[in-house]
Amino acid sequence: MIGHRLFRLGPTLKWVKTLVLLIPFALFSDHLLAQSADSKQTAEATTETRLLILGDSLSAGYGLLQAQSWVSLLQNIWNEQQRGIEVINAAISGETTDGGLARLPRLLTQHNPTHVLVELGGNDGLQGHNVTKLQQNLTQIVQLAKQHGAKVFLQDMQIPTNYGRRYNQMFSNSFKQVAQSEGIPLIPFFLEDIALNEALMQRDGIHPNAEGQPLIAEFMAKQLTPYLDESSQH
Repeated sequence: MIGHRLFRLGPTLKWVKTLVLLIPFALFSDHLLAQSADSKQTAEATTETRLLILGDSLSAGYGLLQAQSWVSLLQNIWNEQQRGIEVINAAISGETTDGGLARLPRLLTQHNPTHVLVELGGNDGLQGHNVTKLQQNLTQIVQLAKQHGAKVFLQDMQIPTNYGRRYNQMFSNSFKQVAQSEGIPLIPFFLEDIALNEALMQRDGIHPNAEGQPLIAEFMAKQLTPYLDESSQH
C-alpha cells in the first residue's frame, strides 16, 4: 500500500502476491500495548487523552515485534514527554474500510477514545474496490467517531501507479474530499520519504522494517502532538 510517488515499482504480479499477505489473519483481539485489565483501568483514571488507531498492517506492525512498531514507539515518545496520552492500537493486518467500519462501534464503546486516527483505505485500493464506496465508508467512520465525542484525524494513503491514472487520482482525492467535507485534519502519508529508501523497508517492498519504525513514530508525533495539545487546552 505504498504511494506511486514513493519508490520503484515492481511488476504488477508483485502487488497481486502482496494481497495474499494483506488478507486479514482473523486477529479479532485488539493490540493494547501490553496492558492488563487492572492497569488499563488505572491508566484510564489518570489519562485525559486516549488515541485510538483504526488501521491496517502499516500500523499493526506487520512482520515485527509489537514493541518495534511505530505505534508502540509513539507511545514511548509521549510517555517520555509525560503527556498523559494513551495509545490504543486497534490496527489489523489486511483491514479494509468495510472491516474498520464494522468494528468501530465496539471499539468506541470499549475504549471511549478522545481521539481517533483512521489509517485505512490502502487495502481497498490494492484490491480495486469501488472508490465511491471507499469514500462513503471513510465518511461513516469519521461520523461515528464524532458522534461518540471523539476528534478524528484521517491518514492520507497512496497506491502504486499500475492501477491506472484515473483510478489513482480518484483514490487519492477521496481522502482529501472526506477530510474537507468533515472538517478534520488530513495527516500526510507517513511513508512519503521512508519508502524511497530500501534500507528502511522489508523485503516485500510494502512494509517498513524495524529501522523505519522510529522515523514514522517521530513523524507522527510531530503531526499529531499539536492537535492533541490543542484539544487538551479546551
